[in-house]
Amino acid sequence: MSTSIGTSPNLDPPDPPATEKKAIRVVLADDHPIVRDGLRKLLSLEDDIEIVGEAADGREVLQIVQDTEPDVVILDLRMPNLDGLSALQALQQMNKRAKVIVLTASEDKNEFVQAMKLGCSGIVLKQTAPELIVKSIRKVHAGEIWLDSHTTAAVMRQFAGPGESLGSGGRGRERSPLSAREREIVGLVAQGYKNKEMAEKMFISEQTVKNHLHNIFDKLGVSDRLELALYAIHKGLHLTDR
Repeated sequence: MSTSIGTSPNLDPPDPPATEKKAIRVVLADDHPIVRDGLRKLLSLEDDIEIVGEAADGREVLQIVQDTEPDVVILDLRMPNLDGLSALQALQQMNKRAKVIVLTASEDKNEFVQAMKLGCSGIVLKQTAPELIVKSIRKVHAGEIWLDSHTTAAVMRQFAGPGESLGSGGRGRERSPLSAREREIVGLVAQGYKNKEMAEKMFISEQTVKNHLHNIFDKLGVSDRLELALYAIHKGLHLTDR
């Protein structure tokens, strides 16, 4: 039985149709079928995630990314034909919009640092809880950096050098306190905002953002945005404005 809606003044107008959010398009790249199968089953339970391709080696992932234009690539570091770090470097050179999460069983701190320097947006260990893998995809897609506490500590130690840690001496020593505005900028950098985006969000000029960043780099003793983002994660500044 169907019901038609008349023009009675006692009837409320129908609600407008809800705007559907686009699913996060994901490519899985791992040479072990059992790992890809497990990830596929895990992610297929999420309404906002869609698997658009799978790759078993590094060269294959480059082609699949070229063909499917995904939002996020889950990339294993140990793959035949082209290893994960080489594939990551090639993806950056392709200038694709896809963000990369490295999924690895390795605990090699040098590899973590290399992956971050090559432009990956997150590192997830294969022993990570399944719900955190899902969360990492959403956070990275939203423009944030994803590192768990274990990985963050390892990467930060590598950047700081022997006997030093970011934010507690050496390269990462905080030479003078950050202002509230500077802390806000640090948090936005860790969330993946570019200078222009920060300027628009904070209602200041892009040059003012650059001036603030110059002062922040000098105060913290960091040399680039990655070190600054790691500092923010260490201090919890990336948790602001979420």
